[in-house]
Amino acid sequence: MTETLVPFDEVLERYDPAFGLEVHVELNTNTKMFCGCPATFGGEPNSQVCPTCLGLPGSMPVVNAKAVESAIRIGLALNGSIAEWCRFARKNYFYPDMPKNFQTSQYDEPIVYDGYLDVEVEGETFRVEIERAHMEEDTGKTTHIGGATGRIHGADYSLVDYNRAGIPLIEIVTRPILGTGAKAPLVAKAYVAALREILLGLGVSDVRMDQGSMRCDVNLSLSPKGSDKLGTRTETKNVNSLRSVERAVRFEMSRHAGILDAGEAIFQETRHFHEDTGTTSAGRPKSDADDYRYFPEPDLVPVAPSREWVEELRATLPEPPAEKRARLQAEWGYSDLEMRDVWAAGALTLIEATVAEGASAQAARKWWMAELSRAANDRGVELAEVGVTPAQVAEVQKLVDGGSLTDKLARQVFEGLLAGEGSVAEIIDARGLAVVSDDGALGAAVDEAIDAQPAVAEKIRGGNQAAAGALIGAVMKATGGKADAKRVRELILEKLA
Repeated sequence: MTETLVPFDEVLERYDPAFGLEVHVELNTNTKMFCGCPATFGGEPNSQVCPTCLGLPGSMPVVNAKAVESAIRIGLALNGSIAEWCRFARKNYFYPDMPKNFQTSQYDEPIVYDGYLDVEVEGETFRVEIERAHMEEDTGKTTHIGGATGRIHGADYSLVDYNRAGIPLIEIVTRPILGTGAKAPLVAKAYVAALREILLGLGVSDVRMDQGSMRCDVNLSLSPKGSDKLGTRTETKNVNSLRSVERAVRFEMSRHAGILDAGEAIFQETRHFHEDTGTTSAGRPKSDADDYRYFPEPDLVPVAPSREWVEELRATLPEPPAEKRARLQAEWGYSDLEMRDVWAAGALTLIEATVAEGASAQAARKWWMAELSRAANDRGVELAEVGVTPAQVAEVQKLVDGGSLTDKLARQVFEGLLAGEGSVAEIIDARGLAVVSDDGALGAAVDEAIDAQPAVAEKIRGGNQAAAGALIGAVMKATGGKADAKRVRELILEKLA
């Protein structure tokens, strides 16, 4: 059935959006949540498993202390309260990716509760209230073979890799976010971006959304304009990029409005997000907490972090992101607009790393916010996933500063890096991009430019050194942009002044 989508501006004329975000974060512990299996990414399927994470009879779990420490630090960084006593529960459901037929999680007694995170969108600050953050384990990964959609329906068969089963997870759940209006998609994106920045600063996860170590479920509903009652929500599962979080909110708002305008009811369900089209499709009916038949996990003792330990961990928290941005802005000399654009583009950490590699703040911003941002937009990926590292950007800029590359040639180096043509040195060598600085070769090109533009040469002889720009441009054109412009100017003035 073809769904009617209402233009975004029209949605806002008749409805108020409400949304909530559930962000799942894989912790970068050495081992899994309840066993000693390695918690590394990319191993051979089913090579990092044991009786405990496979749910074999008689196996007994043990809580990963490092995961508890990371959960507490996350809670403190999100301005949350840390429970003095909490415990794990069994979340019962049957699906092949969870071999125990239940997920060990936390239910009514999470380790973190009542936090918040302030995010800024277009000069306006929104407070996102965090209801809870709880510890749990990840599921295995199911791959459906055959069929057109890559999903279980229509597949010929399915394969399950249990390496991921048991990886420590923190699920961070917001309260309903109201009053954002037209900025709802941007607030959702900004919140996940701010959360990712905090988690990176804490060092508790690599938050690689492209690899699934940070995933976002987007809950959304619409209410008639001015109503104080929330509408029926849908939950778009496993959205895996900042851009997609924004697109998922925007699409679901338009889709919900189309259903409501037709006088029909929203069906409470999970939805799948499609990266290629920016649309969602139906998944399964949405379960409520009661459907999972939670009960306390009998094989694990409660977690009761002492107040002394909590305060010790509080002392390890890094500089808050807002304070860090203000400090970096002052150090880098960025204007408010420049800093806001850098933050919105997800370039702050990348620029910081590039500066740490030796580039100037202005040069780092130039490359990340121009050439590389354009490439990321063209590919539909986040800037951090574009395929160029801060070290490479700094290396290219060092060559520009040293006169070995011009900005024009540097852009060609970045083209090669984006195309996967090798290292900076290999690309320069293969493409022949080194700057021509030999006086013999440059002198001949300068003589040709002078002979071709005698009127300009006369102006320079008459003392108008600014006219040298025309001759420099001619030499640059003749050398394919490879000439050392500074040396070209010196040669022109030597010959004509």
